[in-house]
Amino acid sequence: MTSDSPIPSQASALAHLRPTLVAGLVALGLANEALVARLLEYLALLERWNGAYNLTAIRDPAQMLTLHLLDSLSIAPFVRGRLADIGAGAGLPGIPLALARPDLEVTCIESNGKKVRFQREVQRQLGLENLHPVQARAEDFRSERPFDCLVSRAFGSLAQFVRVGGHLLAPGGRLLAMKGADPIGEVAQLPAGWKLAATHALTVPGLDAQRHVLEIVRDATT
Repeated sequence: MTSDSPIPSQASALAHLRPTLVAGLVALGLANEALVARLLEYLALLERWNGAYNLTAIRDPAQMLTLHLLDSLSIAPFVRGRLADIGAGAGLPGIPLALARPDLEVTCIESNGKKVRFQREVQRQLGLENLHPVQARAEDFRSERPFDCLVSRAFGSLAQFVRVGGHLLAPGGRLLAMKGADPIGEVAQLPAGWKLAATHALTVPGLDAQRHVLEIVRDATT
C-alpha cells in the first residue's frame, strides 16, 4: 500500500491534535515546529495504513499520539549514536526518535514484512535519511558496525531482550528497555555477564500510568 498524494493533505485531518502534540513536546523539551509537522505526517500515515494492515491495536489517533509518539519520545535524553530498535513494529520508538534526533542513526529491526513495508514508506515519504528499516529476526541479524544503544518497547522480559539483541551491542553500549511498572523481578533473571546500570522513571505527557526505562550493560566484573 503506497500513495504519492501529498502528505500535508493527509496530516491536515489531524490538525486538531496539534495543540496536544505541541504541549507534549514542550513538556519533553523537544518543542520544534518542524518536528510537530513531521510527527503529524507520520501519525497520518500510521492511521491510514493501520486500517488495512493492523499495525497497532490502538485505532484512535489521539491515543496514538500519547501512547505511541510521546511515549516513544520520552526516552530521547537516553539515546545516542547508532541506535537499533529491536522488534520495532510500526517503527516505535525508532521513527519518532529519528524524526526528533537527526543526529541519531536509527535501524529498525522487525521480522513482520508488512510492518517493514510501512517503515520503508515512512522513510520514503518523510525523506528520513537516518532511518534504516531491516526485515530480520534480531537474533539472526548481523551488522558490520555494532550499535551504541539498543531499545525495546514492550518486547518481552529483560532476559529475552539481552539474549535476542545483546550480540549487536558495541563495547560500552547500553540496552534501553522501556517498561511500565519497574520490573524488579526481571532484573534478577538477567543472564550472566549483564547487569542493571540504572532505572529512570519517565513522565509521558497526557499519560497517567507508570513508565520506566532500564539501562542494561555488560558486567565487566563477570
